[in-house]
Amino acid sequence: MNIKTKTNLLLISFLLPAAPLVSFAGTLPEPELLLAKVYKQQSDISGYFVSEKYDGVRAYWDGEQFISRQGNIYHAPAWFTKGFPDQPLDGELWIARNHFEKLLSAVTKDTPIDSEWQQVSYRVFELPNAEGGFAQRLARLKTLLSNIDNPVIHIVEQYRLESHELLMSKLTDVVKAGAEGLMLHHESALYQTGRSDALLKVKRYEDAEARVIKQLGGKGKYLGMMGALLLETPDGTQFKIGSGFSDLERQNPPVIGSTVTYKYYGKTNKGKPKFASFLRVRAVASEASVTSQ
Repeated sequence: MNIKTKTNLLLISFLLPAAPLVSFAGTLPEPELLLAKVYKQQSDISGYFVSEKYDGVRAYWDGEQFISRQGNIYHAPAWFTKGFPDQPLDGELWIARNHFEKLLSAVTKDTPIDSEWQQVSYRVFELPNAEGGFAQRLARLKTLLSNIDNPVIHIVEQYRLESHELLMSKLTDVVKAGAEGLMLHHESALYQTGRSDALLKVKRYEDAEARVIKQLGGKGKYLGMMGALLLETPDGTQFKIGSGFSDLERQNPPVIGSTVTYKYYGKTNKGKPKFASFLRVRAVASEASVTSQ
């Protein structure tokens, strides 16, 4: 990249609003959470509870504060957590469908802004470390939250569907309405952490996270902007994504060291994601050295 292009990019970055940064003043050990596997067709799903997959940020309430999957603290205003229990909860901070960027901007500030947090709610779907199967934990969770006089906290609606066909029909409806997908949680599953068949995500595509290791310059109509990102997965697989970005995101792309979410449709024989495209920034390195090519 020549000096003129770099200068233009620097000018653009000053003129444009900054991308929301997931950087925090303090971090804690990463919480051990239950993580979902991908749903594969089953003829009988009557043993699962079904719920919406929210496009928010995972937030573990440890009894005192919200912690992200990466161990970062979400600095919520005191009024937001008034009356919250001193026991752990697992859920998502959320505004509404298709408002992820607005949410991220609000909840990742070290000094919270009341007017922004007034649009946020906490959608709870799990009672960590509680005894019994998920159906029992869900009943206890309903009782617990019903005694909290705070309108920002809600239990995630859980319902039943009897078959794969009904599940796919429901998926079509919620995706058309702007939802990200659905979740299945088995009624008898004891609480556990890590990836588990007890929790399944149902989507039209698969998604995953990877770290940005290089910004690649654009060509043609993207000359002077980012053309693609070189990503690396936790297992060391490297691949490029060049689609899914808005022009603003190409002008002010995720910095080196950021974690981004991408979607894909299966993998190649070499283990690389097929038709991968950018979804969103998940976490931005607080001290990232930006290099371009």
